[in-house]
Amino acid sequence: MSAPALPFGRRRQNGQGDLGRGMAAADFQIEDGGPGLTLRLTGDWTATELGRISRRLDDELQDRCVDAVDLTDMGRFDTAGALAIVQAANCVLPPTAWTQRPEAGRTYAMVEKLERESAGPPRRSPGWVRTFGKVGRGVHDIFDEATLSMAFLGRLVVAAGSALRPGRIRWAAWFSQVERAGLDAIPIVATTNFFIGAVIAYLGANLLTQFGAGVYTVQLVAVATLRELAVLITAILLAGRSSSSFAAEIGSMRMNQEVDAMQVMGVNPFQALVIPRLAAMVLMMPLLTFIGMVAGMLGGMLVTWAELSYGPSFFIQRVSEDPKMGTHLMVGMIKAPVFAVVIAAIGCRQGMAVAGDVESLGRRVTAAVVQAIFAIIFLDAVFAMIFLELNL
Repeated sequence: MSAPALPFGRRRQNGQGDLGRGMAAADFQIEDGGPGLTLRLTGDWTATELGRISRRLDDELQDRCVDAVDLTDMGRFDTAGALAIVQAANCVLPPTAWTQRPEAGRTYAMVEKLERESAGPPRRSPGWVRTFGKVGRGVHDIFDEATLSMAFLGRLVVAAGSALRPGRIRWAAWFSQVERAGLDAIPIVATTNFFIGAVIAYLGANLLTQFGAGVYTVQLVAVATLRELAVLITAILLAGRSSSSFAAEIGSMRMNQEVDAMQVMGVNPFQALVIPRLAAMVLMMPLLTFIGMVAGMLGGMLVTWAELSYGPSFFIQRVSEDPKMGTHLMVGMIKAPVFAVVIAAIGCRQGMAVAGDVESLGRRVTAAVVQAIFAIIFLDAVFAMIFLELNL
């Protein structure tokens, strides 16, 4: 309760006060022998002396109503004691119940009025209502995110169209992003694709040799690497590496109001921040994909050499003699620039949406990685259906 504690001196049966007496723990007795239920209070009913008496009083009274209060042996009394009685009693005590201690009666009346007029705890909705509410909010957030993403894409197209003029190209920013987002990613892309190609070769060697078709391990590694795995693994690595980096860099500038300062100075943030990153990804993604293809083929070739004793010359001959390998290479390379645009656009869009706090930056960086990976896998499935219809 917000009301201040109002202590009162202890009264003995002879009516003489005893303010110098030590504090006594609160206690009570319930007498049910008269015409109604009588609550006999003893000790000091104050905040420091109540202890667990409130819970015990609730258990003893339960659904019974108190008709009278015996205050003969009660000591000090404040708002904490009054609140305990109000919450335990199932009915309002009349003023006549406090004739022995009128000052305690006034405290009780004040606390009872405040407790009655105060708002109760908010009503908790059923579980199924909360579940549907979360689903509804999630759907609403998805539509909002889609709308803002389309608006960002429109601004990006306009900025890209104006950035094609040679005089407006920021060559320094372009080369810096090419080095950071592309060239620095070559080791991790090559290493990951190397081991992925080796794993595919191990699986093919173990499974196909059981049917006497171990020689087709070469085609399995080549088709999987050229058509799907190289571009997919490279895009996922760049989604976790570059997309999060773009969101963090632009988001930090948003937090420090550097983007606003650029607008005040007449510099288009899309031209200065988004376009160089987008161009770097579009230029370097095909190169990184090709490096991933070479590394994956190398890993598969070494495994087939070690497990099946097919040398590098045999591996290269089988790949070069297959007329469909060029189609598989083309399919993989077509996906690369599309994935690059998706990775750069999502990272920059989440960075531009950062608010002024660190928590928002963390959420946006996480969203950039998750959305980029989801978009890559979704687009890969769309490409698979399109190429299947085109018989490629």
